[in-house]
Amino acid sequence: MQVAARSCQRALPEMAVTSCTRTPGPRGRFQFCAAKCAGDFRSCPTTSFSGNILTTTQTTMQLPDSHGELVMHDAANTFIRVLRCVAGAVLLGVGCALADAAELRAATAAPNVLLIFIDNVGYGDLGCYGNAAVKTPHLDRLAADGVRCTDFYVGSPSCAPSRGAILSGCHPVRTGFNYQALRYEHVEGTGDRGEGLPREERIIPQFLKPLGYATAAFGKWNVGFAPGSRPTERGFDEFLGHEGGNIHYYKHLYRGKNDMRRGTKAVDLRGQYSTDLFADRAVDFIKRQRDRAWFVYLPFNAVHAITPGNVEPGEKIEYQVPAKYLALYGCAPDEPDQKLRFRAVLTALDDAIGRVLSTIDDLGLRERTLVLCISDNGAFLVKGGGLETQTNAPLRDGGNTTYEGGIRVPALVRWPGRIAPGMVCREMLSTLDVLPLIVGAAGGTLPHDRVFDGRDPLAALAGKARSPHTALQWVWDVSPKQQWRALREGDFKIVRSSDTRAWELYDLSKDIGETKDLAAARPELVRQFAGKFETWHAAVAKDKPR
Repeated sequence: MQVAARSCQRALPEMAVTSCTRTPGPRGRFQFCAAKCAGDFRSCPTTSFSGNILTTTQTTMQLPDSHGELVMHDAANTFIRVLRCVAGAVLLGVGCALADAAELRAATAAPNVLLIFIDNVGYGDLGCYGNAAVKTPHLDRLAADGVRCTDFYVGSPSCAPSRGAILSGCHPVRTGFNYQALRYEHVEGTGDRGEGLPREERIIPQFLKPLGYATAAFGKWNVGFAPGSRPTERGFDEFLGHEGGNIHYYKHLYRGKNDMRRGTKAVDLRGQYSTDLFADRAVDFIKRQRDRAWFVYLPFNAVHAITPGNVEPGEKIEYQVPAKYLALYGCAPDEPDQKLRFRAVLTALDDAIGRVLSTIDDLGLRERTLVLCISDNGAFLVKGGGLETQTNAPLRDGGNTTYEGGIRVPALVRWPGRIAPGMVCREMLSTLDVLPLIVGAAGGTLPHDRVFDGRDPLAALAGKARSPHTALQWVWDVSPKQQWRALREGDFKIVRSSDTRAWELYDLSKDIGETKDLAAARPELVRQFAGKFETWHAAVAKDKPR
């Protein structure tokens, strides 16, 4: 009997099943077939069935008892994309299986993706990075369940270009978004379009939506909010968060105005603690999208310090946090010690992340969800902004610099079945690699009409390969007197704080704290690295937004 199959909803629609001939299968519930597919025709390999395990000569499939997921692996235990068809037809590269739609919901092997981007968390701030004074049990567990990275870098030591880099997979110098976005809407007569990251740059959700993903962002946007630059205009189905770089945790003020947005419109949600607000929206979205692949970008504003422009006149400038988290440190709600208040803010963030991860577990999605948690830059070690409360130990300096404390950050990745638990990755990786990792995991491919600075780091994260990078570079102009530059290649790194200053040279394998400048002892290496940096900088700066 010939059975017409409808178009698949998942990736590779050109490979959709067009017809299958049914053959009786064991238990009377499943049929195996040869499939005539658009652009391909292959006979099904020999099959056998035991319990709910379907085995072919080339493929093993775990079949659900009722309406659960169908997961396919090849002999090397690597995921193979599966196409979900409305009619219940499933195409695998080596064949297909048909089942009544009422009894089997085919699902792609591509994972759900949760990308958590935390704000200004220093290298030494978390328990899993050696801080015994803080309570971060959920992040510590995430580290134990996956891989903890020791040499993971951001694209910029400042939050706006760092966010542009992780979303686009391109260096801030290449995109031109290498500045701190202080204006988010077009202002007539100023020449400032307020677009932030150029609209020509494609970001993660724009690669995932064609693959069938539901997409959402909850939290700090900070890459431009002019028309055409807003999250729901750049591939996200849903957005709830704030436009700017930091907000009042309860009143959501930025420069004296409400900065909270739902979609493209302002929304008044005052009184809700922002960390909980963003986590709760993520939980709600994941629950609603449990039956399809989803991507959640969760850029918390925590643990950013409160700034004078984000409080009402006369209001005390201090870390804002619910009393229950202060109580965990033996503190009263009016605790004056900002270091203790910071720790409570960090624990509140950890608790919110824990709720999102528990939701994934409770829905049975853990095994097919890729989770990343990364800080957007190092802690800012400036008075009133982290110096008294945070730590990048054992690294030197902090945010706004290209010393290690500004650009090397905590990074945790969990992907069951692909990354073994309890791993430590010491390879040089970057937030630039996040887009290639996610798109590759989803079964997508990157276009050839643009250059991506990131490389898929999965093999390195899994302990099966070295870093995909020969070198990484940084450019950050703070002021006319501060033009931070750096290049790391292998264990060596050159860095300088101004174009008028000499390069410093450090061997990070022996001096992670950058305390012993080797430039005078190794002048040839400095000249070699400086030449490489200038060549790279000139080439990348010429590239234009696509």
